[in-house]
Amino acid sequence: MTPLSPAEGPHWVAGMMPLAGVDPLAGAGSLGIPSLYWERPVAREAAAGWGEAGVREAQVAAELPSVLGALGHESVRWLGPVPTRMPGPWFGGMRFSPTGQVDGAWRSHGLARWTLPEVLVWREDNALYVAAFASEAQGGADAVRSRLARVRASFPEVYRHAAGAPVALRMSSSRRDFEALVDRAVEAIRTGQLHKVVLARAMDAEGPEPFDVVDVLARLREQNPRCATFLFRAPDGTGFLGATPETLCRVDGRVLETEALAGSAAPGGEAVLDASDKDRREHEAVVCYILQALEPVAASVSADAQPSVLALKNVMHLRTGIRARLGEGVDTAQVVTALHPTPAVGGTPRELALSFLVEHEALDRGWYAGPVGWVGPGRAHLVVALRSALVRGAHARLFVGAGIVAGSSAESEWRETEMKSLAMLRALGGGDVVGR
Repeated sequence: MTPLSPAEGPHWVAGMMPLAGVDPLAGAGSLGIPSLYWERPVAREAAAGWGEAGVREAQVAAELPSVLGALGHESVRWLGPVPTRMPGPWFGGMRFSPTGQVDGAWRSHGLARWTLPEVLVWREDNALYVAAFASEAQGGADAVRSRLARVRASFPEVYRHAAGAPVALRMSSSRRDFEALVDRAVEAIRTGQLHKVVLARAMDAEGPEPFDVVDVLARLREQNPRCATFLFRAPDGTGFLGATPETLCRVDGRVLETEALAGSAAPGGEAVLDASDKDRREHEAVVCYILQALEPVAASVSADAQPSVLALKNVMHLRTGIRARLGEGVDTAQVVTALHPTPAVGGTPRELALSFLVEHEALDRGWYAGPVGWVGPGRAHLVVALRSALVRGAHARLFVGAGIVAGSSAESEWRETEMKSLAMLRALGGGDVVGR
């Protein structure tokens, strides 16, 4: 689909109303599996969407900035009040790398895909709202009123998920292959070709029956309250979902918030992480990169004086918060172009690290480690799609990675990826995994 300018349309009509209840995911009981989901439990922010009133896609890398940039300017005519804190209304994401061959598993998500849902239910604090969208050119006002009435009449208050069935796990790449790749990266760093590179691997999980995506989402958000939980489901039913701790950018007008998240340890290892020279160097590389990358698009930039420790259920990370005031006229597309991929998911120097991955990693990451989230007029929140899986039927492909710097060891990096995989595995299988 060729991207259109706001003046070319199409344009949409929308309406909103309050709902009873507090859980957007409860709509799965009457509306079916959502096409998108977004939640930040700590912020009490959540949204679920159904259907597609509009779609924006990029077919080639050159279209990415114009597609992403246009989302904040799409024309919507509201029937009544205009929401001020609604996430979106455009939700989606893009591949980690715009180049390379797209394998069949990722074809439905493509290079970049953003959707405007027909129905969006979202939570603000303890209040629930619903908005409906329809094309202005197709009797949109009547469609909006009909959709709002249907949701109001049938929306339950809570979603109760099942416990989950054990899943069988098989590795897509062997431990020997991954550790050999780590050794190759360490050698490239030792000889001065790279400072850091982030290696990813995949593992495949099979359920005894098709995964219930809504149950998996419910377990993800319950088990990972300090992460952003997401789902982006293509029309063919393939869903990309996960719970990531890392924000790429949160934009509100000219105010930007981002973070450096690098350096990992097992739960309870705060003292070890804080004293680790290897993890400190890995983290500092990400901080320096982000500060430099923001200079062309920001009028001012500041960062935390020292990293803190972000403690998650299965892993701990060093975290540095970074804030900026964007330059006049800078949009989300320019911020994403400047930041992605950070050394937390790619490496440094950036182009050399990405070339190393193309040559040696032998993995189609797809949307894994790419920017996903929502974009609206003057606002956006995009996260880095970590701790994630591509799910279709009873099959799920999980993706995990580890940052390699001088001093990395193949055995410890393998253990780190195993540790990071637990969040997704427990959500898929309700805590039970066989065949590891």
